[in-house]
Parts: sequence; structure tokens; C-alpha cells
Amino acid sequence: MTQLVRIRPMRRDSDAGAPATVDATEAGAGRVYLETFGCQMNEADSALIAGQLGHAGYERVEDPAQADVILINTCAIREKAEDRVWGRTSQLLQHARTNPALVIGITGCMAEHLRDKVAARAPYIRLVAGPDSYRGIAGLVARARAGERVVDVKLDRSETYEGLDGVPDDDGVSGQVTIQRGCDKFCSFCVVPYTRGRERAVPAPEVLRAVRRLAEAGYREVVLLGQTVNSYRDGDIDFATLLRAVATVDGIARVRFTSPYPRDMSDALIEVMASEPTIMPQLHLPLQSGADAVLARMGRGYGRDEYLALVERLRAAIPGLALSTDLMVGFCGETEDDHAQTLSLMREVRFDSAFMFRYSDRGVTQAARKLVDDVDDETKGRRLREVIELQEQHTRASHDAQVGRRVPVLVGALARRGDRLLGRTPQGHNALLPLGSAERGAIIEVIVTESTGHSLVAQPVVAAERAHAVNEDAP
Repeated sequence: MTQLVRIRPMRRDSDAGAPATVDATEAGAGRVYLETFGCQMNEADSALIAGQLGHAGYERVEDPAQADVILINTCAIREKAEDRVWGRTSQLLQHARTNPALVIGITGCMAEHLRDKVAARAPYIRLVAGPDSYRGIAGLVARARAGERVVDVKLDRSETYEGLDGVPDDDGVSGQVTIQRGCDKFCSFCVVPYTRGRERAVPAPEVLRAVRRLAEAGYREVVLLGQTVNSYRDGDIDFATLLRAVATVDGIARVRFTSPYPRDMSDALIEVMASEPTIMPQLHLPLQSGADAVLARMGRGYGRDEYLALVERLRAAIPGLALSTDLMVGFCGETEDDHAQTLSLMREVRFDSAFMFRYSDRGVTQAARKLVDDVDDETKGRRLREVIELQEQHTRASHDAQVGRRVPVLVGALARRGDRLLGRTPQGHNALLPLGSAERGAIIEVIVTESTGHSLVAQPVVAAERAHAVNEDAP
């Protein structure tokens, strides 16, 4: 039986939770351009930065040529992401020719990870702000605009940005709420605990306040974010309890979350996913490798058999569950047999989609300090191609299997080309719909008519049935 869990609001002083503001004159309010690299956590942080700068009188612009301040919110998970950021900041430097007072800054994980290298590699970057400095970002920007070179990358074990609301750049239908910051897992390959600090939970009442605020603003879907989101705990409130409370918020029709940690997928959490109709049958469940020896060196805390048993439990409890994952090739010591075990596990599970990448040394991690990066680039590249090719087969098959089905789709913004509406199925598949077929934020029944391999093409049920009737009546 579904149990409604009530989480009591926290008592706070009258000024607690108020946004940190900087006088607009002091801040030199102007126009800011924000660009985000990396994961959904970074997108949520960019919204937080935009909110704080908005309180200080800044206007967000979409063209960097119009900006007085350019901020690049960065990711340090992989070396390739860092290379892209270096390249992008050098491109943006061209705008300083027409605006000599332009301030270019980097925020986020890369800012913390490479704080000592920024001055030497990119001396034109005037502001370096880490993930725990956003409460005071307007003041940091003001100092940079006054001519100071500002670096603030100190990690704060208590900062959860409680009481601060972001200004997201999204479709107004699906919103994000960060419920956890940092990570305590210390997987040997991962830089996150060093760039985002130790794990801390956003208080449950604050999470519910943020979700209700989205609902009041007209959002229909919420995505709960955390580095290992299902290890969340606020006192006696665990993630399963919090998730059930979020699922009952009036106005929110769909709930998703990312990314859970496999060994923390409790029976209670699976039961909540199975019993609450607003929680969507979609799960991103990072694997990394299908070989026990590699998983052990990674420090993941589970083996191949445990992961497969978890997948079996999930699919038995949640019919129609869509599974995505993370897959890494070329980790320290990975053999051809290890790689073959990853491919075989992929064939056994048949993930609906995956993020796939090669291992890169991140300098400060346990792997960088204690293991040897002994798989050459050519082998990494070949193994990555094999993983991608296999996953492409599984992704296309997953989408092809949807053709002919009748599914409810949440309608969002226009598709990238602007010629169709973009909707999302409960399993997270993108569905392309005819223009004018529904209002943004509506949930409509559609019939999937074809698959492009990575998206579905669908017609509203009424229109599809009408077209079918016309065809039957034709001589």
C-alpha cells in the first residue's frame, strides 16, 4: 500500500534562506553570458549562478558579443571536456577586442581542479570560481570587473545553497532540483570528490520547497539530481522516503532522478519506483565495466553478478523499465578478456542507451596516484568503437520496438530544427510530434509511427485514428 510521507518544514530565522544579494551599483550590473559544459548538475548550477547574478541586477544574454561578463561553467570528469573548455575560452577572447573591459571567467569542477594552471595557460581568465562559491558569485564578478584577478575555489562541507532559487534556461516543462552535493564514494578513477567535495544532503524540506516552486511555475516534470542520488540521507529521511514525498506534490505529473549508485539501490527504493505512478520507468544505472577485476580496481563496491542481479530485480518490479548506463574502456590494467566481458554484459542487459568514453588520467585520483595507465590510445579507441557499435544496435532496437505502440507523451519545446514539437515518453524516449498538435506541458496519448534510430516519430491518437479511418474508406 502506498504510504504518504510528510516532511515537516524546517524552522528558520526570518532572514534564513534569503538570496545573497549584492548591490547592483556595487556589482556593476550589466549583461552576462553563461555557457555550460558537462552534466545536469552543471546545468542546475548554471541556473543557480544566473539567479544570484539576476538578484544583483545582471541581465542574461544569449549572444556572447553582447556580454560584459562571460562565464563558462565547466566539467573536469574527462580530459576531453577540459580540452573543449580551453578551446572555447580562447574563442570567446575575440569579444575582448570590441569590449576591452570584458571579464571572462570559469566556474565549476574544472575551476577547482585546475586552479593553479589557469594563470599560466589562460591569463586572460579573470575569474575562477569553484562549485561552492556561487552564493557570493555577484561579489566575485564585481571584483573581477574592478580589475582584480579573483580565485575562489575553497570547498565548503556545509554549503547546499539552501534557500537559493535558480533561473533555469529550460523549456518550462521539465525542471531540475539538486538534492545532494559532493560524493563520498571515491571511485579510483573519479575526480568528483576532489572537485565538488564530500557528500552532503540538501535538507528535505528545502527539496520539497523547490519542487513545489516548480509546480507553481507550471512545470509538469521534476528531475532530482545528485552525484549518487540514492545515497541521500537527511537525518532519518532516506532517498526512498524523499522520493515518495516528491511524487505526491500537487501539479507534478512525472518524477525522474539521476544518477543512482548500484550498491545503494534498496528494496524500499525499488518498491517506491514500482508503486508510485508519477515516478517514471526510467533509470540511469552506471556500470563502468563488465569485468570483476576492473570493477575491483575502480573501487565500485559491486561485481558483475551483483549488477546483473540488480537489473533482474528492477525489471521484475518495474514493467517496461528503460535502462541507461555509463561505460568506460581502457581503465588501468584492462585486458582483452575484461573488454570482452563488458561486451557480453551489454548483450545480456541490452541497455536502451549509454554514455561511453575512454579512461583518462585525472591527476589527483587514486588511479592516477596508485595505478598505471597502461592501455595505449589506439587500443582504447578500438575498444570504444566496439562498445559504441554494439550500443548503437541496442539503442536502435529499443526505439524500433516502440513503433506501433500507444504511449503518453509529455510535450515540451520545439525540436532543434523548429519544424516539430518534442515530447518525452515515460521511458525517456524523445518523440517528434506535428506542430500544433498539443500545448506545451500537455500529456497526450500518441501512436508511435516510426523510429529514426535515436528518436521516435509519433502522431496524436485522434489524428492517427482519423488518418487510419480515411485510408480504410478510400476506394
